[in-house]
Formats: sequence, structure tokens, C-alpha cells
Amino acid sequence: MKVDILAIGVHPDDIELSCSGTLLRHISQGNTVGLLDLTQGELGTRGSARIRLEEAAIAADLMGAAFRKNLGMSDGFFEYSRENILRVIEVIREHQPEIVLANALSDRHPDHGRAAKLISDACFYSGLVKIPTTGNDGTPHERWRPRAVYHYIQDHNLKPDFVVDITPFMEKKIELAQAFRSQVFVPDAEEYAEEMNSPISGKDFIDFLRAKARTYGRDAGFEYAEGYNVGRAPGINDLFALL
Repeated sequence: MKVDILAIGVHPDDIELSCSGTLLRHISQGNTVGLLDLTQGELGTRGSARIRLEEAAIAADLMGAAFRKNLGMSDGFFEYSRENILRVIEVIREHQPEIVLANALSDRHPDHGRAAKLISDACFYSGLVKIPTTGNDGTPHERWRPRAVYHYIQDHNLKPDFVVDITPFMEKKIELAQAFRSQVFVPDAEEYAEEMNSPISGKDFIDFLRAKARTYGRDAGFEYAEGYNVGRAPGINDLFALL
């Protein structure tokens, strides 16, 4: 199944917290979106790997994603390795996205920046003919290199290279974030009330998501926006596309 956009996050919920407004906008415009989580987030302070996989499936359904996959790498200890790069390449070649959204280039959580490099490099290597991969049925994959890799901004307030207007989708983004009931603040999530608090488990984090989106939207004249960084400068043919 080919998709237009493949969003990749090292932890289940990275995508929802950071770029789901952008994905919702593009789905509403008729684009297809796939989701890939590198780990099950098993080292998270709250919940468990099983719970987070269940929450991730609910969030993907609410979003309208074409699929969601999990590579089961080791949370916190996944390596920048040939094996892990090849596993990401296999997904890229299977689904042939034009655009890949990836973790932040640097962030509070060390997994995010490490995953950003792994994903970006996998996108490059996926275009090399002398790196063979095969599908589950043994059929050789065609080489495929996405046309662009954009890194969504996460906890740190990095200066964006561009922003995407998510104003009509802000409330749905909050709903997607709160699908991860074990992780973020949900008023009626009593089953997690006694668990240890984390940096994203309080109501202040939901307020932070709104404030961050307002901040990134302000310069561009949007009420809410999500910010992105690029590894290479994007090119355009029409200055009016930037208005």
C-alpha cells in the first residue's frame, strides 16, 4: 500500500503529540497517511508496552491512518545500526511515501534526536540500489527515496524552518493525544490516578500543547500551527506558495 506521507516516531504518542494536526490536515485534503513507531515505549514512567500498543491502535483509527506498524526496537537502548536502518528501509520501500515526518533533530529525550538521524539516514539509503531488501513473501523491494524528510518539533522550543496551519484540527489533535490515556492528562482516567507522575501526565502539558501551537502559529498569522525543521532547504517554483 503506497501512502503519501509516512510519519515515524520512536515512541507511540510522539506522532500524536507533535505532528498529528499536520496529518489530519492532509488526510482532510485527500492524502493517505501511514504511521510507524520504532519502539513500544516500554520504559515510559506510566502504563506498559501492551497498554501503549492498544492506545496507539485507537489513535490511528481516530486519525484515519491507512496503517500503523511497530518495529519493536528497544526503548531507550535502540542502536543506530545496520539492522535497524534496514528495518526502517523495508517499511519505506513497501509503502513508498513521498514525504516522511520524523522525530525532532534534538530534544529533552535523548531517543528523539537519535531516532531523527536513524530515520533520515534510512530515507537516504532506501534509494540505493545496492542495498537489497525483500518483502514478507520474499519479493525484492524496489529502491525508493522519499522526496522530503521533515523533522517535527517536540518538547524543546526549537526555531522552526516552516510551520503548518493546524487551526481547524487543534481540538482533534488534543483528542488524539488523549487517546494515550496512560500517558497524558485525561480528566476521567481514574485507573491511572495512582501512577507516578511524568512530564506529560499533568493538565499543564495539555495547556503547553495549546500554547506551543499558538506560539508557532503567531508569526505566520495562524491561530495554531506545528513547527518543522529540515535537513536540507526545500525548493519551490512559486513565491506565492509561501504566502
